[in-house]
Amino acid sequence: MLKQIIRNLLSGKKTISISQEDIASARAALAGLEELKTEIDSIYSRSIRIRQVDAGSCNACEWECTALTNPVYDVQRFGIDFVASPRHADMLLVTGPVSRQMELALRKTYDATPDPKFVVACGDCAVNGGIYNSSYAVAGGVSKILPVDLVIPGCPPSPQQIITALLAFLKQQHR
Repeated sequence: MLKQIIRNLLSGKKTISISQEDIASARAALAGLEELKTEIDSIYSRSIRIRQVDAGSCNACEWECTALTNPVYDVQRFGIDFVASPRHADMLLVTGPVSRQMELALRKTYDATPDPKFVVACGDCAVNGGIYNSSYAVAGGVSKILPVDLVIPGCPPSPQQIITALLAFLKQQHR
């Protein structure tokens, strides 16, 4: 699907204007990601399952995580899939500052995830509490509640940043 979209963009079938710089940047990013794909496939037998947890965010990071599954980013081509249950997950992707009301639920979700498991703090709020850090209603960043394996900064991080960070992290785990 992504190849077809790029073909359409390059052939002149445009609905929006796009610069040659953007096209070159997209091609370079995709080439780098495709190189990691075969290595990730061998590590996780073509699958890594992620349970996304909103710990009290403004939903900006969730929008970016949702975009990971659209035809443009198509994270499933890398063998990465989102699951509804932590019992089926290999990784927890946590967004937002951990609110006091979500602290226990986040711990229970972590406990329900089978070992080995990874925790990803996605977005500035998940990393350190962001703009909500000094609020009485927030326990802080995810690292104050759970051990964090990967930090993806940004407010919000783009889908491309999320994919690149996840694939680089998974590659690093293989070594």
